[in-house]
Amino acid sequence: MQPEILAELAAASHIRRQAIRAPGALNEAIDYGSAFSRGLRLEFGNTVVLLISGTASIDEQGQTVHVGEFRAQLRRTFANISALLASEGASWRDIVRTTCYLRDIDRDYAAFNEERTQFYRDQSLNPFPASVGIQAILCRPDLLVEIEAVAVFLKSDAESATG
Repeated sequence: MQPEILAELAAASHIRRQAIRAPGALNEAIDYGSAFSRGLRLEFGNTVVLLISGTASIDEQGQTVHVGEFRAQLRRTFANISALLASEGASWRDIVRTTCYLRDIDRDYAAFNEERTQFYRDQSLNPFPASVGIQAILCRPDLLVEIEAVAVFLKSDAESATG
């Protein structure tokens, strides 16, 4: 993190919280019985932290899309996270960390890493975010990949990027 962001966090006397939504890309988890927000926006003075919940290949009706197609599910997951970021005036350039859950890491990790590397290059990310890959049982048996993300940026950065 940049030193000015760390200083801002240390000096914060109030933390503002609000839910992140991108209804044009994916619905709210509560709509299909899961009790979590798609993400939270935390504001510490001029610093914004986005905590993006585990996001998968879900459409705007809450249905799994691309069943059985790992690469297509991963691309939809990236698109959903991109929509959540855009809803808050952020982009993948603001992502500092991802946690990546794969249903079958032995089978899918090579494809995952290839797709992720290309996606990050397409986003012109340098450096790439910190990341970890974990094999996990996901919330639906038809989901093959899920990604959590953390973004950090200054409000002025986001305002100038969108304005």
